[in-house]
Amino acid sequence: MNKSVVIVGAGLAGCLLAVYLSRAGWTVDVRERRGDPRARGHAAGRSINLAISARGLKALRRAGLEETILRNAIRMPGRMIHSRAGAQEFHQYSRDPNHAIQSVSRSALNLALLEAAAAEKNVRITFHQRCVEVAAASGTVIFIDDSTQHTSSAVADLIVGADGAYSALRGIMQKNEGFDYSQEWLGHGYKEMQIQPVTSGEHAPFAMNPNALHIWPRGASMMIALPNPDGSFTCTLFWPHSGSGSFAEISGAANGRAHFQRDYGDALPLMPTFDADFDANPVGSMLTVRCNPWSQGGRVVLLGDAAHAIVPFFGQGANASFEDCESLTDALAAHGDNIAAAISTYELDRKRNADAIAEMALTNFVEMRDKTASRMFKWKKKLDHFMHAMFPKSFIPRYDMVSFSNIPYADALQKSRKQDAMLSRFGIFFLCCIFVGLWAALDMSSFNVTMSIFMGIVILFFWVGKRRK
Repeated sequence: MNKSVVIVGAGLAGCLLAVYLSRAGWTVDVRERRGDPRARGHAAGRSINLAISARGLKALRRAGLEETILRNAIRMPGRMIHSRAGAQEFHQYSRDPNHAIQSVSRSALNLALLEAAAAEKNVRITFHQRCVEVAAASGTVIFIDDSTQHTSSAVADLIVGADGAYSALRGIMQKNEGFDYSQEWLGHGYKEMQIQPVTSGEHAPFAMNPNALHIWPRGASMMIALPNPDGSFTCTLFWPHSGSGSFAEISGAANGRAHFQRDYGDALPLMPTFDADFDANPVGSMLTVRCNPWSQGGRVVLLGDAAHAIVPFFGQGANASFEDCESLTDALAAHGDNIAAAISTYELDRKRNADAIAEMALTNFVEMRDKTASRMFKWKKKLDHFMHAMFPKSFIPRYDMVSFSNIPYADALQKSRKQDAMLSRFGIFFLCCIFVGLWAALDMSSFNVTMSIFMGIVILFFWVGKRRK
């Protein structure tokens, strides 16, 4: 039986799902609220670069788009940490030099996916379509064309909300009893800046090493920079909305320049458009969205940011959404005409993983801004890599599991917690053994003292392990 689907939203996830389902024989009707980005040469919305990793590449490969996307991507095998003094230190993400994340323009990726969807014979894409009503029982969606104010309806076997963090379809579902929804706003905002290409230098046309994600960690705030194929870098400031060192306090290019001179002195000379960028570019907000259930009536379901928007600090937003597309497509194929069962399988698979990556993304923000410059963090990463080299199958660092494997996010989170607990217990035991050895070497111990210390080690060892579980 030929099945039909209405996809609300022509962003990254909506377009990839359209490609998948069209090739699976579905008739696909994609409705997008914004105008056609192909008419402007770029996609509307945020232009922050994306870090596409193993999960995203796998999903793109399935659609035959991996080569197309990688053609304009830049490989980043590690972080480049910038100190206040201007020193730079490279930290490799993984002990495996073949592992790297890919810097990809969000707008270029959206255009490539949109064009791939539009090229499918079973896909129809309409723009300026605002979703205003959904009837799950009949599979009907009502739209208003914002350019003409004309009202239209679409009827389908499946309705998918892929319309982003501020999803109109999810907003309609929220009116139903039993629908749980929460949004957690981050106390930090973001502003985009630019480092321009150069004509000379070691990395020309790049002003810095392009094969790294550059980070200026400054405790309560940070700046990052990702490379673009034209030699520029897209920089993003992550500062508090209010308080000391915030966007509210540092307003205007003159104040911004003074702050940069102190905190990002090595970057400022590479930003000739600093004043214009700082004054013109808006401050964006970031939020984590959680909701439950993701579906309604056995034929309406949410996907991507509409179901689980996360902050960008693990670079997994697009990757997680692409995994959603694969999971839903596979569930629909496995359950045949039973769309309700397919939706249930998809939701069971993806909800726990979405919750896990949301938690890890928030944790990674603290790591990036506070810990990447610390000596303890560097030693912890070296220990992680050493343990992975010694026990490659049983010990896998969290970053490797999330970015360089397809291990489910929830499993990666659980495994990394156990590994951290084990390392903490081992570290404390090792330090205590050194202390006992020094005590004995100085001939300051007695049998009772030694036994007391030994018992203290045992108690501390198990107490730490229990606290970390």
